[in-house]
Amino acid sequence: MANSQNMIYSVSRKSPLPLISKIAFMVLVLTSTSVNANAIYTWIDDKGVTHYSQQPPASNQASSKKLYSEDIEPKHVGTIAPIKSVADLNQPSELEQKAAAISLADKQQAQQVCKNAQHSLNVLTTHTKLTKKNNATGKLESMTEEQRQAAITEQKERMKLFCKT
Repeated sequence: MANSQNMIYSVSRKSPLPLISKIAFMVLVLTSTSVNANAIYTWIDDKGVTHYSQQPPASNQASSKKLYSEDIEPKHVGTIAPIKSVADLNQPSELEQKAAAISLADKQQAQQVCKNAQHSLNVLTTHTKLTKKNNATGKLESMTEEQRQAAITEQKERMKLFCKT
């Protein structure tokens, strides 16, 4: 019993220094392995496909290059929406110009286009199962949801152009 108490006493009195040195050693080992990950190999295979890898290519790939990640310029990720210039925003589109020409030439026709667009939009938004005449065959075909949404967008555009109050 005395030996077990001495053993417990001696274990509890050990310095935490060996634990800290083990942790420091592990951190050093983990950070030193990242140096090997900086090499990037690139090569083109027999089919013309470019490959990038951290592993060297097979020995039959004579045209391989070794790159280093520090030398590679990072590129922006994502997309950037095109920006219209202020001059483009102030000028009417071709469709708007045509609508303005129709409105100037024949106010009654513009009002009729507006009424037709309002009616078509009402039908398109209140009904989901619609048919449309195929211009090529002359037969009625069911509209898909994509076609219905495209038609809704088209009618809203017509209303915006011709239903000016």
